[in-house]
Amino acid sequence: MPMNRKREDGNVKSKVEKQKVVVRRDCPYLDTVNRQVLDFDFKKRCSVSFLTEAGVGLNNLKGTDFVNVIIQSLMRVTPLRNFFLKPENYQSCKSILVQRFGELIRKIWHARNFKGQVNPHEFLEEVMDASNKRFQKGAQSDPVEFMTWLLETLHAGLRSSSNTSIIYKCFQGGLEVVKEIHGAEHANVVMETTRIPFLVLELDLPPPPLFKNVMENNIIPQVPLFNILKKFDGESITEVVRPNIARMRYRVTRLPQHLILHMHRFTKNNFFLEKNPTLVNFPVKNLELKDYVPLPAPKNNEELHSKYDLIANAVRDGKPGEGVYRVFIQRKSDELWYEMQDLHVAETLTQMVAQSETYMQIYEQQQ
Repeated sequence: MPMNRKREDGNVKSKVEKQKVVVRRDCPYLDTVNRQVLDFDFKKRCSVSFLTEAGVGLNNLKGTDFVNVIIQSLMRVTPLRNFFLKPENYQSCKSILVQRFGELIRKIWHARNFKGQVNPHEFLEEVMDASNKRFQKGAQSDPVEFMTWLLETLHAGLRSSSNTSIIYKCFQGGLEVVKEIHGAEHANVVMETTRIPFLVLELDLPPPPLFKNVMENNIIPQVPLFNILKKFDGESITEVVRPNIARMRYRVTRLPQHLILHMHRFTKNNFFLEKNPTLVNFPVKNLELKDYVPLPAPKNNEELHSKYDLIANAVRDGKPGEGVYRVFIQRKSDELWYEMQDLHVAETLTQMVAQSETYMQIYEQQQ
């Protein structure tokens, strides 16, 4: 009997050992897998092939390409990206939009994203709710208008008692605006000088030519970026008619760490929306502002940082009302450029970046 009990006890122990659950551990070599060659279905566009070293693509949820180009552009701003990669930086924030934006950023930069793409559905749902459906799926909107709203809304949710946030630290600059208002008699001129902050510098493109060349072809005009930056030299006059007829002069008083430029390509009248096809010639590296825009002298013998490098260039293709948006972004580690349009991510040449109809640019200040 004792021998039989020992055998039974041994059998029970062996059964218990077999029933033990083995705790799963992540493979330590997971990050070494080349996901781009995992096209098991041998299709031209396998889901894992969307992943590149520049990042992942974003799903287009019916006309949301204007959102995708802004998200991809903002992700090149290193301080902003690093801030939202750490949830503890904003865990006490009550804004749902801030939380959804942070979740989207963490999904984009997740080290184990084998799908190679990200669906911004939750973020877009909160955008629709926070903007009272000003921006929504199925209706394409202006990306710069969306970006301005997004940055201001994120700042409102993150700002401290001193009215500062990571948004203002990255993008806020200063302008001095001199306004000349002429009265009924030209002798009466009222001068108003104000200082205002800015997140985006609005640049006006020269009107396109009305006539064709001798070969009956439309002339594609070109203008250097430095020419349209003269709007902010403190001397050039910009005439406005709303809310009152006035002459405006602008001067930059403080440069931001990241400079956002918006080229006005669309003009709207009573009949239709017209697109300006003028190409802007701009430098990809070493944009020196002090040579074209008078800047204030730095305080306390500090060095003036007025040189910028391009990190994102958003482009609008197609006719008004029918076009799509795409963006060129740079990977800083090797200074390679990539073209991103929704799920499409591909390496491109630097020359292709400069030959596009730029609509919005983000420059990073050299330190």
